[in-house]
Amino acid sequence: MTSRFRPSLGATALSAVTLLATSAIALAQEAAAPAAAEPAAAAAAPAFNTGDIAWMLTSSVLVLAMLVPGLGLFYAGMVRKKNALAVLMQCVFGAGLLSIVWVVIGYSIAFTEGSPFFGGFSKILLAGIAPDTPAPAASGIPEFLFVMFQMTFFIITPIIALGGPADRMKFSASMAFVTLWAIFAYAPIAHMVWGPGGYLGSAGVLDYAGGTVVHINSAIAGLVAAIVIGRRKGYGAEQMAPHNLVLTMIGGSLLWCGWFGFNVGSALGAGASTGILMLNTQIATAGAVVSWTLVEWILKGKPSLLGAVSGAIAGLVAITPACGFVAVDGALIIGLAAGVVCYWGVTGLKHTLGYDDALDVFGVHGVGGILGAVLTGVFAVQAVGGAGKSGWIEGNLNQVWVQIEGIGLTIVWSAIVSLVALILIKYTIGLRVNESEEAEGLDLALHGETFHD
Repeated sequence: MTSRFRPSLGATALSAVTLLATSAIALAQEAAAPAAAEPAAAAAAPAFNTGDIAWMLTSSVLVLAMLVPGLGLFYAGMVRKKNALAVLMQCVFGAGLLSIVWVVIGYSIAFTEGSPFFGGFSKILLAGIAPDTPAPAASGIPEFLFVMFQMTFFIITPIIALGGPADRMKFSASMAFVTLWAIFAYAPIAHMVWGPGGYLGSAGVLDYAGGTVVHINSAIAGLVAAIVIGRRKGYGAEQMAPHNLVLTMIGGSLLWCGWFGFNVGSALGAGASTGILMLNTQIATAGAVVSWTLVEWILKGKPSLLGAVSGAIAGLVAITPACGFVAVDGALIIGLAAGVVCYWGVTGLKHTLGYDDALDVFGVHGVGGILGAVLTGVFAVQAVGGAGKSGWIEGNLNQVWVQIEGIGLTIVWSAIVSLVALILIKYTIGLRVNESEEAEGLDLALHGETFHD
């Protein structure tokens, strides 16, 4: 009996050892599984760059400062004293209103897939975006930060346009106009140039930071609004000079400094390209300050502070589409040309055509934006912009025609949207204040406040 039971005991022992070994292996595999999963999860997570994030946070604040207080002070100093607070109110309230519009619908129209001319609605109220969702155009930053940076463009652009009908537009009408225009003009043009599958971007239009999207677009809106609403009472007969050039200088300086966030921030990171972006922005601005001032000095006998500050804005506008595509010598030529051409825009062109663009939106942003967009097609070089980004200077004359196509479509689209929006407002809530309110001043008539030096 003993010999008969020994194999059974041996088999039992072997089975026990096998079971223990199997259990140990299973436990070891369970313990190793999370460790193996961690590197895989880490590999799948977005690779955010803290340096890029820090720079884009800074750029967003810089561009926000271009509107409040930059553009607000720049415009407030240029209008008559009785309308200064009304301009500031448009800037402050407009920044709040348009920020909401951007989050609700503007971002989705501009930066989601749709048609070549109009984005989709998949990201209304930023649906589907999580804190760790990478930006669509740059994996180094989260999409929420990209939304914020692009929001600053969205809120300043329509307010630029309000310089055209300044001094006589109802506050309610101005806010209705910027809302409609931002949704149906700004967001679609942004989609066409920068959005996924956008028509102009796909066609090869070069616009690094907003020559078409921001400046030509807003300038056409301002010009159409100025023409539709009509001239200011007493225009051409009464003195309508800027009431406080100190405010204009402060505002213009904030615009100059903030513009580095505008242009350099459009790199969407703190990489090697940011150096030439910053230098191009500065040298073009400097060139325009000098050329505008010299032309004014020669023609009028005296250089003015208003002229120098206006020259700076002209240079900034003109280099905006080109800053990421041209070499430093191209940037300097663009700036020098902008000072001369925009000076003509706010004097000769304006007086010849007879429109009352109160704060010279078209003369600076329109003329400067068109000039900059065309010269981008002339001076773009692959050494700066990358493969395929070359202009006439490198033998690619076709790029000039592509730029002109982008300019033309932007002008037509913005003009149609602006005209339709203005007509709708005119026959609903009305566009213009009455004569007594215009004479009294918008500060007191519309807001119950007055400005004291």
